[in-house]
Amino acid sequence: MGERCLSVVTPSVYIAAMSIRPWRDIARRPSRQIMVGNVPVGGDAPVTVQTMTNTITADARATIDQIRRCEEAGADIIRVSCPDVESTAALKQIVRASRVPIVADIHFHYRRALEAADAGAACLRINPGNIGSAERVREVVNAAKANGCAIRIGVNAGSLEKDLLEKYGEPCPEALVESALDHIRLLEDHDFREYKVAVKASDIFLAVAAYQQLAEAVDCPLHLGITEAGGLRGGTVKSAIGIGSLLWFGIGDTIRVSLSAEPEEEVRVGFEILKGLGIRNRGVRVVSCPSCARQGFDVIRTVQTLEERLSHIRTPLSLSVLGCVVNGPGEARETDIGITGGGNGKHMVYLSGVTDHHVRDDQMVDHIVKLVEGKAAEIEAAQIDSPIAAE
Repeated sequence: MGERCLSVVTPSVYIAAMSIRPWRDIARRPSRQIMVGNVPVGGDAPVTVQTMTNTITADARATIDQIRRCEEAGADIIRVSCPDVESTAALKQIVRASRVPIVADIHFHYRRALEAADAGAACLRINPGNIGSAERVREVVNAAKANGCAIRIGVNAGSLEKDLLEKYGEPCPEALVESALDHIRLLEDHDFREYKVAVKASDIFLAVAAYQQLAEAVDCPLHLGITEAGGLRGGTVKSAIGIGSLLWFGIGDTIRVSLSAEPEEEVRVGFEILKGLGIRNRGVRVVSCPSCARQGFDVIRTVQTLEERLSHIRTPLSLSVLGCVVNGPGEARETDIGITGGGNGKHMVYLSGVTDHHVRDDQMVDHIVKLVEGKAAEIEAAQIDSPIAAE
């Protein structure tokens, strides 16, 4: 079977790492910074959130409409597939209409990469070793240089090179990292360093171990993802575990949550992962209880409604929604706005952690929405005079 995989991620690795890290401290892995269009990736730039369209790229109108929804959800960078000349022909219109940088996803056909670069793509997702001769690689690199494109090398456990599978016998961290280093070498041989790298797998342990090894071997930005993670619920859990673990230990400069769901859902989940780790904050962070017989109102339905009605808020702020007075007051003291269930259909509202007034059941949701919108407007007004960005 050839060489075997040497490394696995064991609980002891995490226990050892956690024992020497201060509580709630994330020391980010140093990396050099590249530009994807006007978005910095790596270095001290914020961790960016990406997604990918699933429309037919040649249908520019449908693709632009989907891009717009992803932008509204907060996407920093959006990738579109370019499998044919019709797609790259539509790309110029798509790039012109997009408010965020567009990455052209290229597989095997080097001419699509040349066309995408000329059409204005900010980045080419391409594995240099899979597009043919050294001359073709040189042409793609020259096109990227001429058009100011970055390149994203995307190694995937499901499409490893045949020679590496023969060498290692199966997809493993060493195989993914060796593939990445081989592709990197092809770019650096042409004096090209505006690249980022991903080593994705659908297996969490495999992906995390590969990224850990790669992080020690290179200084370029790393694009994180658990590929083919699954549907909205299962894929969210897998991605949160894998991407979250790596981010917690400082690895990762840009992320994509791969879900069998609409792209804007990938963006929302990506931000929730970043919010959970305190890396970036966007929109309302809801603290809510699972509900029980003590609840003074229907917590589950209330939270669902509030999340829907507050989805347009981009300003970072916190809201606690708890059904009773056991944990409610304590959580409310730590959030911008809070509500705690009380008796007789009257519930206590907290503002900036302090008890302020009561609200009745039939007015509660509208009242909380109004308070949150008002708080968001207040924060935004204060930021006009501040040089510090919201995220």
